[in-house]
Amino acid sequence: MRLSWLCLALALWSGASAAQDVPVAWLNVERELPPTLSNLDPIPEDLGAAGALTALNDNKTTGKFLGQKWSLTEHTAYLGDDPLEIARNALADAPFVIVNAPAETLLAIADLPEAKDKLIFNAGTGASDLRGDNCRANVLHTLPSTAMRTDALAQMFVKKRWTDLVMIAGGHEDDQTYAAAMEKSLAKFGLTLKARKEWRFDADMRRNAAQEVPLFTQDFGDYDALIIADELHDFGRYVLYNTWEPRPVVGSEGLQAAAWGAVVEQWGAAQLQSRFEEAHERDMRPKDYAAWAAMRSVGEAVTRTKSADVAVIQKYLLGDTFELAGFKGRPLTYRTWNGQLRQPIPLMHPRALVANAPLEGFLHQRTELDTLGVDAAETTCTAFN
Repeated sequence: MRLSWLCLALALWSGASAAQDVPVAWLNVERELPPTLSNLDPIPEDLGAAGALTALNDNKTTGKFLGQKWSLTEHTAYLGDDPLEIARNALADAPFVIVNAPAETLLAIADLPEAKDKLIFNAGTGASDLRGDNCRANVLHTLPSTAMRTDALAQMFVKKRWTDLVMIAGGHEDDQTYAAAMEKSLAKFGLTLKARKEWRFDADMRRNAAQEVPLFTQDFGDYDALIIADELHDFGRYVLYNTWEPRPVVGSEGLQAAAWGAVVEQWGAAQLQSRFEEAHERDMRPKDYAAWAAMRSVGEAVTRTKSADVAVIQKYLLGDTFELAGFKGRPLTYRTWNGQLRQPIPLMHPRALVANAPLEGFLHQRTELDTLGVDAAETTCTAFN
């Protein structure tokens, strides 16, 4: 009896001495957005942070059996604040920082001296240059690039034989970036854009859409699908069902390609959706999913390597044995040439999932997931060499 109690005491002491503290920081940088025509889709105050918190609870569930002590500190740079000063606070709190920020701010954060030996997860911007010329070795991307989203739609066009395509692009920077990515995706998959128009209306479309949109789209003639580049979700909602020709609307409205949506329910996703909704009283959005994937990536790596050292974790994440069960039907892994998390892209409308890209028939020598976004042979990123 005494021997068994002694063994138990030694086991408890050994577990306590091996306890790992794993601090993670969440950094949200508020951005000034132009006014839009509708306020039907307000941005949640906890966008992204809610996903990180959901994954934190997942990590804690496993961690309590392994002596891991997980914590998350939240930092917000409000409009008027110095985002780099707030970022320094986040970097001082944790070796792993999940960031929702504009591309130029994220780049500045990654270049801070305080970030040199830290690992940053981009959960806020799909900017291509952050995966290309402006990539950084201390930044991994859990939000899909804009190119991955537009490639997913281009595969759908090929599959549906929608070859006669037109586009309306908004005037905001994000709209123009999306439109440029879409044109590259069309060229990548052997498609061309028949016509493109710029949306410059100042009128209130809530009252005038039925009169203005048919006239605006009349000179497109006939086509297979209309692409909307409206990343702020400003005017696109008023284009649906008001076009001169009754044709599918895709892109930022209608049939969309995004990291996540409430209609994703297969592969155990319904369980994740339910846990998120119960905790935060809303649906999980793409940036929530990206923050969740970042936190879970760290959790999986710490569990497998039994280390919380940044260099060890990053090497494991970019290695051949890392896999993240991301509720998307395939294991998720990181691209070694630019730090982007490989992942299927749901193609969906607000009421249902239509397909999951990469679509059947789009083959690749490594993995079909690499048909979405910039492949190794095309990359201009050299930071990971």
